[in-house]
Amino acid sequence: MAPHKLNSNPSGNSSVSSCSQSENGFISSFSLFPEKAVQELLQSPIQGSDDHLIEFSEALRTVAKALRKVAEGKASAQAEAAEWKRKFELERTRNLQLEDKGKSCLEHQADLDDVKLNNLAKQPTLYNEEANGQSEECCSRNGICSHEVLRDGKPDSDTKMVRKASFKLQWYCKGEKSDQHKHDIVSFERGNITTAERSSKQISLKWESCPQTVLILTKPNSVSVQILCAEMIRWLRQHKKLQIYVEPRVKVDLLSESSYFNFIDTWSDDKEILKLHTKVDLVITLGGDGTVLWAASMFKGPVPPIVPFSLGSLGFMTPFYSENYKECLESVLKGPISITLRHRLLCHVVRDAAKNEFETEEPILVLNEVTIDRGISSYLTNLECYCDNSFVTCVQGDGLILSTTSGSTAYSLAAGGSMVHPQVPGILFTPICPHSLSFRPLILPEHVTLRVQVPFNSRSPAWASFDGKDRKQLAPGDALVCSMAPWPVPTACLVDSTNDFLRSIHEGLHWNLRKTQSSDGPRESFP
Repeated sequence: MAPHKLNSNPSGNSSVSSCSQSENGFISSFSLFPEKAVQELLQSPIQGSDDHLIEFSEALRTVAKALRKVAEGKASAQAEAAEWKRKFELERTRNLQLEDKGKSCLEHQADLDDVKLNNLAKQPTLYNEEANGQSEECCSRNGICSHEVLRDGKPDSDTKMVRKASFKLQWYCKGEKSDQHKHDIVSFERGNITTAERSSKQISLKWESCPQTVLILTKPNSVSVQILCAEMIRWLRQHKKLQIYVEPRVKVDLLSESSYFNFIDTWSDDKEILKLHTKVDLVITLGGDGTVLWAASMFKGPVPPIVPFSLGSLGFMTPFYSENYKECLESVLKGPISITLRHRLLCHVVRDAAKNEFETEEPILVLNEVTIDRGISSYLTNLECYCDNSFVTCVQGDGLILSTTSGSTAYSLAAGGSMVHPQVPGILFTPICPHSLSFRPLILPEHVTLRVQVPFNSRSPAWASFDGKDRKQLAPGDALVCSMAPWPVPTACLVDSTNDFLRSIHEGLHWNLRKTQSSDGPRESFP
């Protein structure tokens, strides 16, 4: 193409004037120049040294770059709009399902309220629905402990006093498949609301009948633990006449040592493990905190009381010493004993291909924490976090830790989280090396449901690990949903939960250990 032909046009109009806008306001790159014509124009040699032609060629090159950016921006905007539309459709479908279930729940509650109002008209007294069998019926139908607890209909004896308005409180029910479980009891008396002091009172366990079966779990590959296990089994069998379960590998080791241990029971498959809680009255762990985590992971539902003996490197959950195991077990089997209810998190992985949030993989229970990190990727994690469908924040950093209060002295503490008493009902929200100095850890109430989602524009997938194992990959669009599990892990206390907790952080962490300030320094003068 010769330079003198650049200005020629059969229609008599310039090529630039023939551009048109697309429907959405963006200028289409193909409406200005054909791509081949632009390439030929940019690659054709310029004859002569006319400065105007050089400027014109540079201008065309700039226009081509601008048009390319506009086209890329338009494609990105269309992809983002399609993604938002898909999210909107999923959210609308989920809301419609919850609305239908909520209507049925409200109709059932209205029928119960009518019956209760008739009974209260005759006896206007304070009552707690959790104390009768209706609580169990509600739990079985709604999936949570939904119980009406408050009502006051007593007439005021003093006519000179203004009578307070009567009202009632009830737990909010989110539907049959809700993961929220509320355990606190709220009391009401003459217009004043109080809560049962579940968190501030020590919990005591008293046997109604003597324990008959004990499960002993041990730390593997430890000779001292194997010797103690064999000695403890002999003592429990000969002096307490208890039936004893052990792991299959432990039974093999014991039988190889002596045929005396033929009376020991064990299991052969996972189906029998699921039924262990119906056979075992007490669990004894010989090891460290990792052995307690292993014991808790074996029970997917209710957990028998655990007596943890300290035979490991960490002892935040193992207050009993093996040297005087006979005295400890005598006290535990006799009862009553103080216990700590250690809450667990119930975790579900929701894949992007799922039709709704109820279509999940097999749930996983964790006693310490669930961690979402970047794995081997060199990119920062990009996580969208929601609390009961309310947006919390977008995590950009190495990852995020969702921890129980029992796990507050584990990974969460190393990442900058606070130490929390294990009986405080809550969920710790701790970022790992966040890319923001103002991103500080949170402590959320136990009844919330947390959802952590990997956005579609994330540069890399994320990885979730549950108590340091069962690692799962979370691709863009996948989500992790966590809530408080209804089955806590009861662990026996040496003294009580507070004393054991403070002793563990003093001995295990050397918390606030320093030399005492010298007393021979300067002193304030007193009048």
